[in-house]
Amino acid sequence: MSKELKSKKWFGEKNLEGFLHRSGMKAQGWPENMIKDKPMIGIANTFSEAVHCNSHLRILADHVKKGVIVAGGTPIEFPVISLGEFFLSPTSMYLRNQMSIDIEEMIKGLPIDGVVILTGCDKTTPAAIMGAASANIPTIILPGGPSLKGNWKGEELGSCTDCRRYWNELRAGNISQDDYDSMEESIYRSPGFCMVSGTASTMACISEAMGMTLVGAATLPAVDSRRMALANRSGQQIVSLVKNNVKFENFLHRKNFLNGIVTLMAMGGSTNAIIHLLAIAGRTKTKISLDDFNQISENTPVLANLKPAGSKLMEDFHYAGGVSVLLKNIRHLLNIETKSVSGEKLKDILDQSENYDQEVIRYPSNPVNDKGSIAILKGSLAPDGAVIKVAAASKKFLNHIGKAIVFDNAKELSDNIDDPNLDISENSIIVLRNQGPIGGQGMPESGFLPIPKKLLDKGIRDIVRISDARMSGTAYGTIILHIAPESYIGGPLSLVKTGDKIKLSLENKSLDLLVDEKILSERKSSLKVTEHNSEYDRGYGWLYKEHILQADQGCDFDFLKAK
Repeated sequence: MSKELKSKKWFGEKNLEGFLHRSGMKAQGWPENMIKDKPMIGIANTFSEAVHCNSHLRILADHVKKGVIVAGGTPIEFPVISLGEFFLSPTSMYLRNQMSIDIEEMIKGLPIDGVVILTGCDKTTPAAIMGAASANIPTIILPGGPSLKGNWKGEELGSCTDCRRYWNELRAGNISQDDYDSMEESIYRSPGFCMVSGTASTMACISEAMGMTLVGAATLPAVDSRRMALANRSGQQIVSLVKNNVKFENFLHRKNFLNGIVTLMAMGGSTNAIIHLLAIAGRTKTKISLDDFNQISENTPVLANLKPAGSKLMEDFHYAGGVSVLLKNIRHLLNIETKSVSGEKLKDILDQSENYDQEVIRYPSNPVNDKGSIAILKGSLAPDGAVIKVAAASKKFLNHIGKAIVFDNAKELSDNIDDPNLDISENSIIVLRNQGPIGGQGMPESGFLPIPKKLLDKGIRDIVRISDARMSGTAYGTIILHIAPESYIGGPLSLVKTGDKIKLSLENKSLDLLVDEKILSERKSSLKVTEHNSEYDRGYGWLYKEHILQADQGCDFDFLKAK
């Protein structure tokens, strides 16, 4: 060992405290030789029956334990908060920072020398990385892997890109309710996270590119037997990291973050990853900004042919070669001297990879998109930034002027969007506000605003939509998100009125409200106070409201940022 083990202070002392600690392990069946002078390895498990994406992690944890023991360590499994997007209200993002605190404090408080963190659904991976970054001990991230492909009436489906697509067809009367109901049994066929280029898969791929996982950990299907072997190897490798005192900070340099951003752009990944990467960087002394995302996006082609920007699914992506092949095809954009938790340099990992399906993982000569997977917009409507997923948008709307149709909250939108008398056309711009970090109590994924039924009936499937919300990485369309500052705290979005003209210019990376400054000043002086949310009066809600940062700073709590 290059450094005395932290756990030795618990189990090596010949005093009352040491007696109690050792007897606690022996009460669970551990013999003396598995307690004395062995690296103690934590296994932080986000298993939960309330999170179907993570429902197989108990099995993976058992295989991590086997690997730890084979390598000469002693495993200690413990539960941490688990966040599933489907069942949590108002949104799992509301609790991401709390989960990161849970992980950080459990790592610090337990007698462990290293940790493997099992993750899955959207916010679990970024929360794990944030907590691990703050705790800074040897750490390996082990994502649970994507679910198997959906299959319905002979069509391969991706969750929930295709359930959203068919929801529109149901609303338009093109499929029956019975058809849509039957899809429920076909779209999720196993545990694991969404099998498109959604938030969970994006964050898993980014963590692999940054060196935080073993090769293939991001993409190997959740129920593939080889994932159990991967879990075993992760258990073995964490013991090696402990013995060599390789702390998590080794994978949090600026060059690692830049590799992560390149990966985000090349896979046409989720816009949520921008918020998460900003939050992770905030836990370190590494500086990244929205400008880094724009600069990298301009130079990075989309090469992963994955829904919603493409047509394939994560299972296809893995069997084509996965993250390492994707990065090999753009190695000139990467810092290839960075290391993985395996100990290998990125350049060596890329050299060993092979592309087995060039339709799934394209070359720069035949990209899904030649550049600009995601763009950051700034302007009078978004002084601190906004985000658009260009790869999943309609090109005809990327330089567009339209009249706003404004909704103050999600209920108002839901109650009125299908009103046949709604004065709206294909060129209109739907605006939804009060959905940001504070106004939406966690910045919910309500940004995928529905197309009005009167437009669906005309065959229209996309129009420009703007909000201070987020949207699922599985969603698509010409949708502008993460408006900062948010409307709830008086951002310019709060001043927009129905009929105002808004200008979107991808060419200029701008988003502007075309209303005279004098008029805006008058509106600001007469702005009504937003309705009070009683959830913020006490407890976690109060803590959240008082300390949450805006989207351009990653929506972390201010007191969790690195000093």
